[in-house]
Amino acid sequence: MAVSIHPTAIVEKGAELADGVDIGPFCTVSARAQLHENVRLISHVSIAGSTTLGARTIVSPFAALGGAPQDTKYKGEDTKLIVGTDCLIREGCILHLGTVQGRGQTVIGNKCMLMNNSHVGHDGLIGNSVIFSTHAVCGGVSTIDDFVILGGNCAIHQLGRIGLGAFIGGSSAVVGDVIPYGMVDNHGYLHGLNIVGLKRRGATRDTIHTLRGAYRELFHGEGYFQDRFARVTEASAHVPEVKRVLDFIDAGDKRPLCIPRST
Repeated sequence: MAVSIHPTAIVEKGAELADGVDIGPFCTVSARAQLHENVRLISHVSIAGSTTLGARTIVSPFAALGGAPQDTKYKGEDTKLIVGTDCLIREGCILHLGTVQGRGQTVIGNKCMLMNNSHVGHDGLIGNSVIFSTHAVCGGVSTIDDFVILGGNCAIHQLGRIGLGAFIGGSSAVVGDVIPYGMVDNHGYLHGLNIVGLKRRGATRDTIHTLRGAYRELFHGEGYFQDRFARVTEASAHVPEVKRVLDFIDAGDKRPLCIPRST
């Protein structure tokens, strides 16, 4: 399957273009770029630096991928941006390279949708099937796990972690780590569990019931948090979904936990 390059596009010598790549009008592609099978750049797309786009990824006009990270420590090192397969990157989306002080690469998983004017900061690690709604952004060295949905205009603090299957409300400023399956309201507070997401991915009624009990004990139970954590561990750690939440909390060391609003 032939590569298609519009006459107005600029593709630097050295760029690797696989079968079926389609580069539209006024696009620019770096000499260090790798575009896999059936990647499509619609028009006016900038692909800079050592950027890899996975098969069948589609990039809309005025997206800028692989530019220098917005970090004053960056001195032009050959770091990377890696985008997975079957992603949809909409108008004005900005994805930057990693830094040598961070992970060395910014990674976007497979089947992600990044809506218009969304942004992933340097060294971000984004899982599979993640949705960034319009203007959703995350700071440098953020970690967003699989199946997360970020509402429009929300902002994830640098170094922040968002656990698997969480839902982040629109316009929220999220300054703490969000547990797997957590639901964050529009003011940046934890507000229960993403039950709809759990059901969509096949969680049973018993699993959801156990998770709800664990959530209530962790965030609304009596005593110090470490004591509540111990009680949940003893009672429910045999349930994989609860174990995922406990492991996520235990692994945190950069940001505080996102917690419910005080009553």
